[in-house]
Amino acid sequence: MTGTPVDLSHHLSQEARLRKPNSMKEIWRLARRKPNMISLANGDPHSSLYPIKSLTFDVASVTEKDPVATWRAGSSSAPSHSITSSRDEAPVLPVRTAFQYTTGAGLTETQQAVTELTRFYHNPPDHVATLSLGNGDGVTKCFRLLGSPGDHFLADEFTFSALANAAVPHGVKWVSVKIDEGGLIPEDLENVMENWSEERGPKPHVLYTVPCGQNPTGSTLTVERRKKIYELARRFDLLIIEDDPYYFLQYTSKPSTPEAQPAPAGSDSQSALSPRGLAPSFLSLDTDGRVLRVDSFSKVFAPGMRLGFITSSPFFHAHLVALTDSSTQHPHAFGQLFLTELLGPAGWTLAGFDAWVRSLRDEYQRRRDFFLGLFEKEVAPLGLVDASVPDAGMQLMEELFETCLDNGLVVMPAWVFALPADPKYDENPIADRMNYFRLTFAGTEEAMEEGLKIFGQSLKEFYADQPKCIEN
Repeated sequence: MTGTPVDLSHHLSQEARLRKPNSMKEIWRLARRKPNMISLANGDPHSSLYPIKSLTFDVASVTEKDPVATWRAGSSSAPSHSITSSRDEAPVLPVRTAFQYTTGAGLTETQQAVTELTRFYHNPPDHVATLSLGNGDGVTKCFRLLGSPGDHFLADEFTFSALANAAVPHGVKWVSVKIDEGGLIPEDLENVMENWSEERGPKPHVLYTVPCGQNPTGSTLTVERRKKIYELARRFDLLIIEDDPYYFLQYTSKPSTPEAQPAPAGSDSQSALSPRGLAPSFLSLDTDGRVLRVDSFSKVFAPGMRLGFITSSPFFHAHLVALTDSSTQHPHAFGQLFLTELLGPAGWTLAGFDAWVRSLRDEYQRRRDFFLGLFEKEVAPLGLVDASVPDAGMQLMEELFETCLDNGLVVMPAWVFALPADPKYDENPIADRMNYFRLTFAGTEEAMEEGLKIFGQSLKEFYADQPKCIEN
């Protein structure tokens, strides 16, 4: 952050204001001020009793031109990179350190690793990382940190329902903001805030959004919109929860068509992109400390890893640590050790990680284009449905549902993602915009091929029974 720090303490929830620090963790922090302290305080099992001699991870090599394609094609014979951490020795994080209790912020070494990762891609001033158990954990902790009964939070009108539901038991009420193929519409955000009725309750003070590969629409916020939204956040004193699991999967071109020209995802111009060729995050624009960015490794490593981190100002970091110290505690040692060594000098390093995610982005872009090619072949000729082209992520949205299930195909209908609306205040009911399905291209080519054939057949069956739908 630059300039005079902005006091944002009034955004804390009642729960956060009442929470007391975990006194045992405070003593633990004091004990770390001096090395080789003798501790008779905590009942920590001694590292000599851990039944683990060493851990070795064989990961994909990232020295090839296209590491993901090489890894997939080679199967068991693909080139790999070995990283070992022993009980007492390791390039960065030995087993005896990784598997001991620590604070809610996570292991110091892992914090440093993700801080360097954040600096590499976003370069935010004066922000701190708090380790989490993935984006679900990170986002729900942000909700608890900021949401009190009766509060209103803003969000994309279609959003990931499992996380939106997590705020409801804390008394938070959702207010939807319209989105289109360019993501959240700043003008609608401005309209909601400017015309807020006081009889509705307190003005919204938090915006929750997925800026890249928005789930379920696949849209990515343009650079221009990101800047406008951040300025609106400053104007209306909003905090932004930036949930960005698909950040590294921003596609660099549209599918080939006669009029299509390659353009980075979510960009208005090449010069507006970050040095890594990605749209600037809200975190990279943050001068006030009003952005809490939630990152995950689920989409670039594996979903079961359940490890991520929240990047925020030191003020919100302290409260997130207090919340974690009194709830989930720090993330698991296996994930922290693996990630720390992977990003360290004996692992991929940051340059290797960047090579992997670039290659992964290309792989998902190939799958997207393959999916859309099948769509043009199997579904588009029916003239009953259109496909939007995602700029990031793993999903598409289309029309239709029950017939698909009957024919053996599972798709995700739009109503699953729709935020509940208040008809008293919402001029355009969201029900008018729910004639969509989300389809994913994250699976195998065989699954996409068979799935789209079933989808096309289901459309024909559905509209054959309802001819009036075609007329409308």
